Amino acid sequence: MGCDVMVNLLDNKYEIIRGKENFDSETVKSFFTDYFLPFDYILGDYAYDKLRLKGFYDSNNKKVKDFNNINNLDDYIKKYCAYGARIFVLKKLKK
Repeated sequence: MGCDVMVNLLDNKYEIIRGKENFDSETVKSFFTDYFLPFDYILGDYAYDKLRLKGFYDSNNKKVKDFNNINNLDDYIKKYCAYGARIFVLKKLKK
């Protein structure tokens, strides 16, 4: 992937804030749909060589709930991601 920390997905810019070494732009682009556009953060985790994406909101976003609050990211990873799974986190940049 190179050493870029920014990525463009569906005309939105994201910063890779965690797990840059685990980010594969071609794989992410093939899974990323407009479903993820409202979210402030996207978690990607690879388990058994399969990518899963999950959206999270900033804690002050009016759409936030406990299960998609970025402040609960580490708990989510512990509970729902395979042990030792490779992960990355994208932060949506404001337009």
